[in-house]
Amino acid sequence: MPLPNYFQDPQILHINTTPHHAYFIPFDSVESAVKNQREFSAFFTLLNGEWDFAYFDRYVDLPEDFLHFSFSAKIPVPANWQNHGYDHHHYTNVNYPFPFDPPYVPVDNPCGLYHCIFTLSPNEKKRYLLNFEGVDSCLFVYVNRQFVGYSQISHCTSEFDVTDFLKNGENHLHIVVLKWCDGSYLEDQDKFRMSGIFRDLYLLERESHYLQDFFIRTELAEDLKSAVISVEVSFMEKGKPALPREIAWQLSDPQSEILLSAVTEKGFHFTLNEITLWNAENPQLYTLIFRYGSEVICQKIGLRKIEVKDGVMLFNGEAIKFKGVNRHDSDPKTGYIISREQALQDLRLMKEHNFNAIRTAHYPNAPWFTELCDEYGFYVIAESDIESHGTNAVYVKSPETSILLGVKTEINHETIRQQTIDHYCYMARSPEFNAAILDRTYANIERDKNRSSVVIWSLGNESGYGENFEQAAAWVKRRDPSRLVHYENAIFQHSAHQNDLSHLDFHSEMYTSTEALDAYFAVPHNRKPYLFCEYLHAMGNSCGDAEDYFQAMERHRGAAGGFVWEWCNHSPYFPHSERMGYGGDFGDEPNDGNFCADGLVTADRQIQSNLLELKNVQRPIRAFLDEGKVWLKNYLDFTDAEELIAIHYQITENLRVISEGYFDGIKIAPKATALLPINLPKTDKEVWHITLTYYQKIDRGLVTKNHCLGFDQLCFSSQKMLPVPQMKKAEKTIFVEENSHQVLISVGTMGYELDKHRGIITQISCEGCPWLNAPLDFNIWRASLDNDSLIRTHWLAAGYHQAITRAYDFVIIKQESAVEIRVKCGVNAVSRERILTLDVTYRIDTQGNLSIKIYAKKTPHLPFLPRFGVRFFLKEHFQQAEYIGYGETESYLDKHHATQLGWYQTTPKANHVPYLKPQENGSHVGCQHFAIKGKREGFSIHCDKAFSFNLSPYTQEELGSKKHQDELEESGSTILCMDYKMSGIGSNSCGPSLKEKYRLNETQWDWEIIFSPL
Repeated sequence: MPLPNYFQDPQILHINTTPHHAYFIPFDSVESAVKNQREFSAFFTLLNGEWDFAYFDRYVDLPEDFLHFSFSAKIPVPANWQNHGYDHHHYTNVNYPFPFDPPYVPVDNPCGLYHCIFTLSPNEKKRYLLNFEGVDSCLFVYVNRQFVGYSQISHCTSEFDVTDFLKNGENHLHIVVLKWCDGSYLEDQDKFRMSGIFRDLYLLERESHYLQDFFIRTELAEDLKSAVISVEVSFMEKGKPALPREIAWQLSDPQSEILLSAVTEKGFHFTLNEITLWNAENPQLYTLIFRYGSEVICQKIGLRKIEVKDGVMLFNGEAIKFKGVNRHDSDPKTGYIISREQALQDLRLMKEHNFNAIRTAHYPNAPWFTELCDEYGFYVIAESDIESHGTNAVYVKSPETSILLGVKTEINHETIRQQTIDHYCYMARSPEFNAAILDRTYANIERDKNRSSVVIWSLGNESGYGENFEQAAAWVKRRDPSRLVHYENAIFQHSAHQNDLSHLDFHSEMYTSTEALDAYFAVPHNRKPYLFCEYLHAMGNSCGDAEDYFQAMERHRGAAGGFVWEWCNHSPYFPHSERMGYGGDFGDEPNDGNFCADGLVTADRQIQSNLLELKNVQRPIRAFLDEGKVWLKNYLDFTDAEELIAIHYQITENLRVISEGYFDGIKIAPKATALLPINLPKTDKEVWHITLTYYQKIDRGLVTKNHCLGFDQLCFSSQKMLPVPQMKKAEKTIFVEENSHQVLISVGTMGYELDKHRGIITQISCEGCPWLNAPLDFNIWRASLDNDSLIRTHWLAAGYHQAITRAYDFVIIKQESAVEIRVKCGVNAVSRERILTLDVTYRIDTQGNLSIKIYAKKTPHLPFLPRFGVRFFLKEHFQQAEYIGYGETESYLDKHHATQLGWYQTTPKANHVPYLKPQENGSHVGCQHFAIKGKREGFSIHCDKAFSFNLSPYTQEELGSKKHQDELEESGSTILCMDYKMSGIGSNSCGPSLKEKYRLNETQWDWEIIFSPL
């Protein structure tokens, strides 16, 4: 075996690497340094490109003479080799993809051998530093067939001084990358596992005695009007620390005016007065320039202060809320490789949808990413490359497992829980991995310590808690007391260890309920800010709790906000295809299915309704009614609304625009409230709304002028239900035929058939042409959402998925102007008890209208229902629909803040929402009218109260049975579900149970639906 066993020794983390330090690129002029385009630096040689490549299924198959290997294949660098036909994609969340046997990894450990030739004429007075910004999982470096060094930490920079290995002319660079190393036990993040050199690789030419690191510290006065800036510097010479040399420096303000300049031989400090502050709304940056020898180094500086006082997180003295999102470096085509253009696309979408914060989940993003956050204004939680969640899945011997083994003992569930937590804290307490956890902490902090956008350091994610993290937190506080420290897993208590939380600034939790937030602040001794580091799990059709969380966080000054999980789906393309897959689609075992499809945007950055919901919940300004007046509250923390926001208003009567106009100069201080200078009509005869749409009035950063920031729609009349469109038709004679199985009723050209044994309508026809492909039955099922994964078990146990209707009693009553058929029905399932008891009255009048009046009683102890309504299997030519309800996008009881009440048109295909894994989609809540037309016929529906509907070419059974959107087969019918109510969607795929107020859990209800042929 040609490789030394460094990769299975957690005490060997790096060999011949330079110390961790701040990320920067030296330039040869001030102009190029300020522009910060590193590819134009005279000292920067990018080694990206097409490299020779050989892949081995097992590292032990690497030839002994691999440094003289004859290559026959190429691969781009950077790249993940799984995207180029080697190995396969593998998605797992918690479970390690290899046996838990630390520090050992499998012998069947895939290996990539890389080779390139680059030409160089080394300057003997210079040093040459070879930089790898990201390699998964570890690398061995050889220059001109000599071993240079070894390193691990996939998402941090590994830098080697290769000066003494270079020669004039052609130079050979060989890199050996292993898929797994002992560090992989600390890289068990919820993502597709990919391998290779996935970030930029380059050579830096430095002075022989060069500036190796610097740390810019800013200390703001209490009044935030002045700041002391101090700069620590360190130097290297021939790979060893060296004494400082003379440095020239200058500082410019955000307007590029030079404020100060000097020459020093060591670190320096100075005081600035009348300072301009940095914040995410207006990211003003100073510019510090270093000149040393032939090198020029530029660092932007934002002056800001983050602290905790009296249990409240303050930023520049204000209690702010993070409107945040968790972000991976991820793309369906390029994998972990993210360009600046791709990152800017993410940041632009985030800004356009009112996010102000990012948590780097769960590792440092590309080293220039936080530069962009500095420039465009995001608060960043920078997280170390640490996650060992897989320890939680390891077998734990407990009283319960003893019973499985045939040993009788009393079950103690608290013991089981504690033993599981103790295993969860394995890495957090393991002396063997102490050095690695500390090293990953150092790497994260040192690389990004000069980034103004980084306001919180996170020790990692889901790795339990213990001495290793306590030491890491204490070191961070010593190294950088100006920022706050976060680690959510400190809430877990190992049975043999008392947690020291003194260096952690937050009480942080993930996926807890709004009730848990309220309960936390109800306890007087809870004096740390509360942070949702993950919440609103955006898997599939989700984020039904967004407004509830917003309101809960607004209730508590100590609530610091939260970070939605997560930004984008992880769903790589299938080989040679534009189809996207998820866990299990690539032959990967074990896998966690589509748990990776949990983003606000799709993998290729298509906007989903979850993102639209968050956008409007997080709108920077909100309107509300008080005593007939419209008031506006500015939710920005540092910006007057007059500076940024223009408002368009419309006043409507029964959804018809009566008046509209613009307000472009309303002064509303941050967090303040102001009256909108408008008089509303006073009447209760019609339904009146005022709709306010908020636009950004200037170009700022990534958001352009006239971009819509959100809206409010307020009803200011006591009348809420719109007048139903009425079509008076000629009255016809009603004919009734009855046999032992059916009742047939005809009125003019309309015909209705009812099944006497099931108590449902089996056919509706016009001029003898049938409209239905299947009976009009009662409907309680829906295609399961990802968020239904837990409650679905109870629904299946109750038989909701196979419910059928039967009649117990059937009575026909003929009236002068109508026929009524009164039926007592049960909704039952095989082997299960009755779910619903229905008293149903079908009434068909002389105009051919059909009303269905229902009194429903649910068996009280059964789970809440997915929905209740009726389902039409209409002939496929019924295509053109219109409705008055919440649209245009899908809307639900708990997810409708991105939609407005309006009059919309749609078709079955247009109404369908193509989630990666099919599920319930495209419903519309709060509807007051629905109509659909076929070739020359149609009908309308209205109800006695607002209803919801869904229109689709797919049945709920089809949606629930297929794994991928492109596998769906149209039903041959237009499927119309008219619902009394559908339960909300919540975020329970990884979050709290659906709130009671959003469940269809009434034990009895009345509902009437009126079907009117057109």
